Parts: sequence; C-alpha cells; structure tokens
Amino acid sequence: MDQRAELTEFLRSRRARLKPADVGLPEFGRHRRVPGLRREELAQLAGVSVAYYTRLEQGNGQNVSLEVLDAIARALRLSDTERDHLTHLAKPKQKKKRGSPTGRQKLRPGLQYLVDAMDGVPAFFLGRRMDILGWNRMARALLGDFAAMAPEERNMARLVFLGSHARDLYPDWDAKATEVVSVLRLCAGCYPDDPQLSALVGELSVKSEEFRTLWAAHTVAEKGHGIKRLNHPLVGELTLSYETLRLPDDHDLSLVTYQAEPGSPSADALRLLANWGVDEVATEPA
Repeated sequence: MDQRAELTEFLRSRRARLKPADVGLPEFGRHRRVPGLRREELAQLAGVSVAYYTRLEQGNGQNVSLEVLDAIARALRLSDTERDHLTHLAKPKQKKKRGSPTGRQKLRPGLQYLVDAMDGVPAFFLGRRMDILGWNRMARALLGDFAAMAPEERNMARLVFLGSHARDLYPDWDAKATEVVSVLRLCAGCYPDDPQLSALVGELSVKSEEFRTLWAAHTVAEKGHGIKRLNHPLVGELTLSYETLRLPDDHDLSLVTYQAEPGSPSADALRLLANWGVDEVATEPA
C-alpha cells in the first residue's frame, strides 16, 4: 500500500468531517470549495504554518515531530485510536522497526488449550489481518465450523463481506461491516508492506462494493468490548456481550469471548448449543 497516499487520504477525510462552527471558527462565505475545514483553518488550530501542514497532507510526514502530530490530532478531534493511526502513517521509519510480517501467524498450543478449557463460552483468537487462528467448540457452534474451511478462508473480513450467511447471522450487518473495516484499516497502518494484507484488501475491493465504500471512508476504530446481536439458524436471536483481550506479549493477537447475561433467554440458547453436537449446529462461518 502507498503509505503517502494513505496519509493524504486519511487527513483529508478527517478534515472533511469538521465544519468551522464545530471548532469555534467563523464561517465566511456561503459557498466553500471543499467540505469541512480548509487547510489554512486546520493549520491555524494546530499552531503550524499552512505550508508545513500542506506538506504533511501531501504525504511528506517522515520528519514531523510527535508534538506536531498531537497538535494536529487535537485540532482534528481525533480519537486515541485515530491518533495512533495517524502516527503510524506519518512516521513509517519509526514503525518499520517492528518489521514486516511474512506468512501466516501460528497459535501456540497452550493458547489453544486455553480456549478448549473455556467450556460453555464461545471463544476464538484473531490475529493480524483479522485471521481466525484458533477457536473452541462453542465458537464453532455459535459462529460456524471454522475447522471445515481452508486456512486462507478463515478470515473475519472475508467471511463478513463474502460469506453467504453473514447477513443472516448479523442482524446489524452494516455496523459489523463498519467495525471490521475499521480494524483492518488499523492493521494496514501498522503493516503497509504486508503482501497478504494487500491481497486481502484487493480481493474484497474487487468483490464487494460495500467494502470499497467503507474502505474509502478511512474510518479506524478498535472495539474492546460491546454488545452483539446474532440470529442463529437453530436457537434464534441472541444478545451477547463480547470482550476482546489483547495478549501482552503479542499485540497482534487477541482473544475474543462471547457471554450472555445470566438467566436471560440468550443464556438458555447458549446452553442449548452446548448440549448439541457441533456437527448438528455448524454452519458456514460468517
């Protein structure tokens, strides 16, 4: 991926979503040539020269200081996640110290033993690129039979946008799709030279118009926890809370778990799934 182009488009998209009134600036003139803030308005808010900010927005961010990036992030009202993404995009030399990933991640046996022991709790591991690296019996029963798929197909983004059952499984499919793309954008900011990630984005862009539209919005976000609604083909609608736990020694690996409120209909539904065999409830992952 072109790192300079990514930086340019991200800054433009964040600038376009703000109006002068949003940041306490007067809005002169009825017609503005560009949506959102002008470059000079943003430069004024960040306390930098227009020429300096223009160079940054044109993709020349290698020598920008963290203090300036923080000032621009404050002016753009970026979230913490968006600020981190901006830093990755603007300072590729610093980021490349992490190295570029090659090949597919592998899960340590001990981590697989961990999710296997979580009886009654759907749990799975997500790696970089949103690859599904490990799962337990309940995750298969709830989300689909990952074991029946080829390793290259076990990817949450691919399944959400190209899987045949995704829109049925996720009643709030639009929200799920936006969440997936936002996380994938973060990965792209950290690893712009990852050929497998580039291939994944290319495939999804060709095959899914919805993905192309969401990818062009340059939205980035992390979802550590929340509520997810699912519509299971056998037990019906479930409302589950989820937690995403990042491993302290490998920030590219996360454990995702689903839980139901005790005594709720969703808890009863999960117990039904636990009592049935996986072969009876497994569907295509979505």
